[in-house]
Amino acid sequence: MRRTTRNFARRVAQCSRRIEIMNVFITRPIPESGLQLLREAGHTVRLSATDAPLPAETLRAGLSGADAVITMLSDKITADVLAENPQLQIVTQFAVGFDNIDVQAATARGVSVCNTPDVLTDATADLAWALLLAAARRVVEGDRYVRSGQWDGWGPMQLLGTKVSGKTLGIVGAGRIGQAIGRRALGFQMPVLYNARYVKPEFEAEVGAQWRDLDDLLRESDFISISCPLTPETRHLIDARRLELMKPSAVLVNTARGPVVDEEALAMALRSRKIAAAGLDVFEKEPEIHPDLMGLDNVVMLPHAGSGDVETREVMSELCARNIIAHFRGEEPPTLLNPKSTPPGFE
Repeated sequence: MRRTTRNFARRVAQCSRRIEIMNVFITRPIPESGLQLLREAGHTVRLSATDAPLPAETLRAGLSGADAVITMLSDKITADVLAENPQLQIVTQFAVGFDNIDVQAATARGVSVCNTPDVLTDATADLAWALLLAAARRVVEGDRYVRSGQWDGWGPMQLLGTKVSGKTLGIVGAGRIGQAIGRRALGFQMPVLYNARYVKPEFEAEVGAQWRDLDDLLRESDFISISCPLTPETRHLIDARRLELMKPSAVLVNTARGPVVDEEALAMALRSRKIAAAGLDVFEKEPEIHPDLMGLDNVVMLPHAGSGDVETREVMSELCARNIIAHFRGEEPPTLLNPKSTPPGFE
């Protein structure tokens, strides 16, 4: 009770001095557009000196004296980290996922937590399809073959891939990104199956999608796209047993979070050709990749590039900045995840 009163008093005092300069720490370089918004609002911006995941001790040093922080998925904002930085008021994540942040601990301390939903939906859905097509049609293998100088002309049995049009697409997790992936299937005349906690009537009406139990979806689908969040329940959701359910011709695409798929089991399934191919943008222990995946020619791998187009990253940068600016103006940030972190009367 005493801590809650102190937090409330601190936040009311902050509200009364909104024009003061606040210190914003950003753990990786981000597009200039968001930095400019923060500077124009009068805040001091401090960027990490390196474009690489920060070791825990470097993150802690960077947070010292920071009133706000823009974090990446690799930054662990734990209860201990929050306790060490009582001046920290807002954490805004440069991503949709936020399982690296202890939101419950942040809420208890009156710290706002935000993310960047919606703005990267199309970019991630586009990349999922790029991986799907590249894995199905062996695009990366073909590129390497041509560059090697070994190609001596067209052949009827050369680099045969898997047809995409008209095949069944299964979507695991039909949120914003999953539904965007499903809408793109219309152009390929693909039946769409999906698995989600709730039936999505509007999605079903829009693309003719049908809900399936996860095991049935895996049995019936030719292509499976993973779009669910990482939670304790979805960790290793796709494990050895579920990989066994898939067709030998199936292609698995993961643009969600790496630990949703048991990477070792996937490597075994690909190596033994229990499934045909995979396209991966995320990995279980990023940036480490299971060594058994590295030598396989039936997996296409990208360096977590789902939102990686110029336009999307600029909008993500601006949204993070707007969250911080709104917070220090006493307004609710646009993508606040924990409204209870704002004490009553802080308006």
